Amino acid sequence: MDELTKVSFTNLEKIIYPALDLKKSQVIEYYIRIAPLMLGSLKKRIIVMNRYPNGVDKEGFYEKDAPAGIPLWVETFNTYSETAQREIDYVICNNLDTLLWMANLAALEINITLSTFDNYDTPDLVLFDIDPEPPCSFDDVMDIALLLKEKLDELNLRSFVKTSGKKGLHVVLPIIDNYNFRQTREFVHQFGKFLAGESDLVVSEFRNSRDPGTIFIDYLQNTRGKTMIAPYSLRAQAKAPVSTPLEWKELKKGLRPEEFNIFSVIKRKNDPWEGLLESKQSLEVE
Repeated sequence: MDELTKVSFTNLEKIIYPALDLKKSQVIEYYIRIAPLMLGSLKKRIIVMNRYPNGVDKEGFYEKDAPAGIPLWVETFNTYSETAQREIDYVICNNLDTLLWMANLAALEINITLSTFDNYDTPDLVLFDIDPEPPCSFDDVMDIALLLKEKLDELNLRSFVKTSGKKGLHVVLPIIDNYNFRQTREFVHQFGKFLAGESDLVVSEFRNSRDPGTIFIDYLQNTRGKTMIAPYSLRAQAKAPVSTPLEWKELKKGLRPEEFNIFSVIKRKNDPWEGLLESKQSLEVE
């Protein structure tokens, strides 16, 4: 592999997913194979890594700062972080070498911002994070996602859906660079309130987000510097699930998010999110 990339790989035999006996070399191979579908979603976006160098059964860590010893060819973006109250050098992933460098760091989970680094205060993506609490099932989550799509369709807004890689779904709207995060956050919040009126399962307020048997439309993710798991990123769960873009027609009763994993996703032929960034649209935000 080293001849094909600038990355010097290490500890390739390290077991990263013990339940599957999956080595780091297989994680890197996954990211090589998925790169043609994944890199477009990462381009010009700040990356935050969830790293698990000792495997998913051991504690990992969340890394915003570019790590020490970063290669000169890895692009970074410096900006002040209000939460950290200091300046941070964030990684930017515009090419395969950087993606593989992150994979070699055991950055299993690759998170992206909802704006590009060169227009950091202006989101070009709106995120509806549909997050269930037990005993809500994934079937319930799909029902709410399809209800949301129906309402967005009525406004002539084109939406895209993916699994979160855990128990929920993400619905994303690509938008023109004409709004701030307060506006996109309020847009999602108002939609959550509307859906709560349509379904007893939905809660629209953070204070109710952990109520058993509910589905929270998490509008708070639409905040400057907040991230979502990138399309096609692995998750640090035992069976190596992947946050997977889907066709809306795939949301059918009985579908389970664990069907989309390190083994199955690379066999998918089409990218349901192809053309997403060419589909930017305006919002009616007060």
